[in-house]
Amino acid sequence: MSRGGGIPRISLTWLLVAQVLVILPHLGHLPLWIVALWLGCAGWRIQIFRMRAGYPNAWAKAGLMLAAVLGVLMSRGSLIGLDAGVVLLIAAFVLKLVEMRTRRDALVLIFLGFFTVVTAYLFDDSMLMALFSLLPVTALLAAMIGLQQSSLATQPWPTLRLAGGLLLQALPLMLLLFVFFPRLGPLWALPVPSDKSTSGLADSMTPADIAELSRSPELAFRASFAGPTPDRSELYWRALTLEHFDGRRWSQSNFTQQAAAPSWSKRGEVLRYSVVMQPSSQRWLFALDVAETSLEQTQQMSDFRLQRRLPVERSLIYQVSSWPEALREPQQVAGGLNRTLQLPAQGEPRSRAWAAELKRQHAQPEQLVQALLEHFNREPFHYTLRPPPLGQNNIDDFLFDTRSGFCAHYAGAMTFVLRAAGIPARVVAGYQGGEYNPAGNYVQVRQFDAHAWVEYWQAGRGWVSVDPTFQVAPERIEMGLEEALAGEQSFLEGSPLSPLRYRQLSWLNQLRMGWDNLNYGWQRWVLGYQSAQQLAFLQRWLGRIDGQSLALSLVGGGALLLGLLALWLFKPWQRERDVQRRIFRRFERLLARHGLSRLPGEGPRAYAERAAQALPAQASAIRAFAAAFEAQRYAGQAHSLAQLRGHLKTLRRALPWRLTRVQP
Repeated sequence: MSRGGGIPRISLTWLLVAQVLVILPHLGHLPLWIVALWLGCAGWRIQIFRMRAGYPNAWAKAGLMLAAVLGVLMSRGSLIGLDAGVVLLIAAFVLKLVEMRTRRDALVLIFLGFFTVVTAYLFDDSMLMALFSLLPVTALLAAMIGLQQSSLATQPWPTLRLAGGLLLQALPLMLLLFVFFPRLGPLWALPVPSDKSTSGLADSMTPADIAELSRSPELAFRASFAGPTPDRSELYWRALTLEHFDGRRWSQSNFTQQAAAPSWSKRGEVLRYSVVMQPSSQRWLFALDVAETSLEQTQQMSDFRLQRRLPVERSLIYQVSSWPEALREPQQVAGGLNRTLQLPAQGEPRSRAWAAELKRQHAQPEQLVQALLEHFNREPFHYTLRPPPLGQNNIDDFLFDTRSGFCAHYAGAMTFVLRAAGIPARVVAGYQGGEYNPAGNYVQVRQFDAHAWVEYWQAGRGWVSVDPTFQVAPERIEMGLEEALAGEQSFLEGSPLSPLRYRQLSWLNQLRMGWDNLNYGWQRWVLGYQSAQQLAFLQRWLGRIDGQSLALSLVGGGALLLGLLALWLFKPWQRERDVQRRIFRRFERLLARHGLSRLPGEGPRAYAERAAQALPAQASAIRAFAAAFEAQRYAGQAHSLAQLRGHLKTLRRALPWRLTRVQP
């Protein structure tokens, strides 16, 4: 029997387990005082159950709630916002535990737990998180089952098995609703706070920024091509263009942030592919040059990048068509090029003098560019993530003294020299390459693939892309960062446990690729199953559909599934054909609910007599049913089935509604 406010022991146990499982995924972004609050409330609740403590009075409850509100305010700086709202919800979920007195209170706590489970998807919508969420849901279902007055109220594992069975039974209906129910914006589409955004490219760049990204194994996006996957050396994923230079940092100009469509013409073979982009809290998308997409609220900016109206706060799937050989702005007025010739008024004297010398030696822009590339290839430049520090004139120091750096150093230095020589140029920031996954036939691009290269403008040819890093470390472009850094062993040196560092172990690499392929499928077919994808999927299978046909399909499919589930649960084909015996089975189940199960080999009369002695208040009704059954079953007397059912009904009414456990 239960104590402590009528909450059965098994239900309280599963509630405590459920709270641990619900809170666990939030630990990475919860303040530590929430954990202390739960430990205190859980201990208090256990003492209430053991009758060693009382319930909190009104003043205590008000004080606890006020303390929780102040804790959220101090740890989050506000009570408004998604992050603060989740912390408040979890605090209420914890505090309700000690305030809970009745089964109604327990149900409120359980339903609050279901909602709190969903909030974990605001911070992590991966397949692993989805699988883990089944654990707290099962525990909450077990707590709900434990609230019922049944023989399961004292049996933890049968309660858990029943909860798991209920969850499995709901799976077909869940799949039906997922496929057919109109796609509303999911709860986890809400933006996360800006201080929780994932790492990635920013709207300005210094060499140190790219170096920091190059040490991160976090996923940036995945891309799958409709045809053959291009070579790694051809995969230059544009993110944004940096035109303004202040002597230290490259950043976007005001012009590149305008939505004015640039002039370009499609040439060569088109590449069609889909991208699954991770949350970046930025508005730009990743694509190969020159890109077009039909994604809503997305447009091509003046610098050829794709940009959304709102930041990417959750996984985003979009289709892209790119023309790598496109002719980009072959004609421009002189005023439009001034921004790509901008340099600080002072500084870098040696670089400016060298640019002037190159201009005298090479009359044509392409000749000067080629001379610059040959210089990087011929001179002892070194590719490294551990470059020596640079002084005030950092371009001069890099080009003529240290000669050691990575892509940002080479791209920035080359752009500076080209501008100093009178050639319009700009830095392009994005990602280069990516790891091909044969398990799913797609390319996965990570933060350490961050890269910077150069575009320069020439009349008649427009913008032309060149990569000085290729002249220094071609293995970086053709094979990846790991090969380029093999000599200094600095690849992911801050992540010693990352499986990416052990790709030489074939079994581990295959396991990693397989797991990544599962996550890719989860993002494409589950998280990416939004309105447009749902409509395309249903039209492919059902033809032209509208709202009415979709509703009819949903109702019809639901009715069919519920009918099949009912047949599976009740199994009418397995029902006892002997009506008398079926009625006696009901008699057995009725008494078994009161702890009086029929023993093996025990006859109907002996069973009824034992039950009558255990339940003296209902003895006459028990004996009356047993006598009627014996007379009809064995003596052949003309008792009707209706009379036998009547005796059973009388017994059911005579038994108490509240279940008791009778000692055999």
